[in-house]
Amino acid sequence: MVSREDYLRKEYEARINRAIDFVYNNYQDDFELTALADAANFSRFHFHRLFQAYTGETPAEFVRRHRLAQAAGRLRNNPDQSISDIALGCGFSGSSVFARQFKDYYGVSASQWRRGNQSQSDSKQDQAPGNPRQARVDGNLYDKAMLHSSRREPMKKLDYSVEIKELPELTVAYARHIGPYNGIGEAFERVSRWAGPRGLFNQHTKILGIYHDDPDTTPESKRRSSACVSVPPGTSVDGDIGLMTVPGGKFAVGHFTLDQSEFGAAWDALMGEWLPSSGWQPDDRMCYEIYLNDHEQHPEHKFIVDICQPVKPL
Repeated sequence: MVSREDYLRKEYEARINRAIDFVYNNYQDDFELTALADAANFSRFHFHRLFQAYTGETPAEFVRRHRLAQAAGRLRNNPDQSISDIALGCGFSGSSVFARQFKDYYGVSASQWRRGNQSQSDSKQDQAPGNPRQARVDGNLYDKAMLHSSRREPMKKLDYSVEIKELPELTVAYARHIGPYNGIGEAFERVSRWAGPRGLFNQHTKILGIYHDDPDTTPESKRRSSACVSVPPGTSVDGDIGLMTVPGGKFAVGHFTLDQSEFGAAWDALMGEWLPSSGWQPDDRMCYEIYLNDHEQHPEHKFIVDICQPVKPL
């Protein structure tokens, strides 16, 4: 008899497979990555992390790799078709984009590949099928994606706990950061310098980090994040400090103790390890991190953090 946990995990796998199927059936077309989330019936904002946790690569990486694999097969099997036509027929926006990505991935130019002079030293070449028909052999599409992920670094194992909680709506003062998410520290310094003299820190104050943009579809230089301090509703703000409301509701709250380098692994654990067998799925409210300690005061300089992921029933 199939356990409930296995049933729920298979439901996640089935949805990811629908996204993979979409790529296999539409790779030659120009489509937004949000179409994969829609095919899988997952939240657009959270889909990239769910997909990466299951397959070992982001949706953008998977689409690019599959298109390159199809192009590689066509180059070898269709010697009379021009490289430009193959590039356009495999979903690339132009021959120059294709040429750059092909050489970056395979280590040789498309014309060299066609002549059979592909580099034997480039380990990347055995990650993609040389024959485009190989992508459609019998078997689970998720398993095929995992063939690639098995070559990547395995998900780091962390000790953590998760509870489903009803969290209240929060009013927060924030300093905005635009750029790589790991640069948000300067924004926390700004909002702290503003809040401290105004007497807004007390035993009930919450310190939050909110990350607004999907890192899979937003260039690193344009990603928006907010360093937040909870404040009473109606608090007056000024200058570069803003005020916003963080919606409440049902959340999966993962409790972690982390090195600075482990935040990504913590999100992967929550989204890719715990969530698929939980009976819950992400919804589109803001996800955020609540920082529960001053890591400088921790004996191992670790962060004690609650990762708060909004959820709805699967």
